[in-house]
Amino acid sequence: MEDDSGSFWEWIIPLAFIICTSWVIWHIPAFILDLLRPSSDSLFQQISQLHLRKDVTPDIPGLFGGFADIVDWAALILMPVLFYFGVKTVRVAKMEFQEWRRIDKIALFVGRITMMLIISMTCVMLYEVFLRYALETPTLWANELTLWIAGFIFLLSGLYAMQQRCHIRIFLLYDAVPRWVQHIFDVIWVFLVVVFAFFLVFGSYKQVFVTKFYKWEMWGTAFDPPIPATIQPMILIMVVLIAVQAVINLIADWNTEPVVHTAADDIDENELKAIKRSVGVE
Repeated sequence: MEDDSGSFWEWIIPLAFIICTSWVIWHIPAFILDLLRPSSDSLFQQISQLHLRKDVTPDIPGLFGGFADIVDWAALILMPVLFYFGVKTVRVAKMEFQEWRRIDKIALFVGRITMMLIISMTCVMLYEVFLRYALETPTLWANELTLWIAGFIFLLSGLYAMQQRCHIRIFLLYDAVPRWVQHIFDVIWVFLVVVFAFFLVFGSYKQVFVTKFYKWEMWGTAFDPPIPATIQPMILIMVVLIAVQAVINLIADWNTEPVVHTAADDIDENELKAIKRSVGVE
């Protein structure tokens, strides 16, 4: 059982993955122009102008006469490489769910990415507070970048929560029935999750990927981040991954012993000890 966490690579690899992914997302218009060239001239001109306005490295020419330069392609290639090594090296902490399977490491690494995003969002907020109140020179981008990162945190944490079995569950009826009935309950709720994911993707795929992503819809502000073009597709992707993780959990927990839940489960012993020390009671 791997329960040692917090190694150097568990900090570096998720951070490097976030940096590469952020670079690729910011330069998605270049990849749209190169790989998904719009058939409409007006849309082509619109996205090309957007790319020229947002390009971080405008002095580097695109590869093979295209729009994406060598830095863009390097970041795109590094993304799956970093993800592979991140999944390979992630370790399970002692406070995390211990009955994990090898495939659960994907969700665990997504959890590490989420943790690094929380740190990144906090740094952006602190930077904005310092500039606004200490130097009186607020930024035009910190608030929207915080909202953008928070959206990804909310979505990515759903997969991690599903793998950890820490989503909200009501056990009043579940604990009162025999194990075979619990299996029926488990199958029903996983089936409902899968059905919800299917119809959500089926009903909104065209709007999300054609209207929002392909046209690279922006936020329409001074900073103008592509929040609609990224968050909405991410919703569909994460809902599908959560449904897949629910099926994995169902299979993994099928033959486990039933867990009896009591009110004592909600008591954090460490927190209780800290409260006792604070009031002088041992």
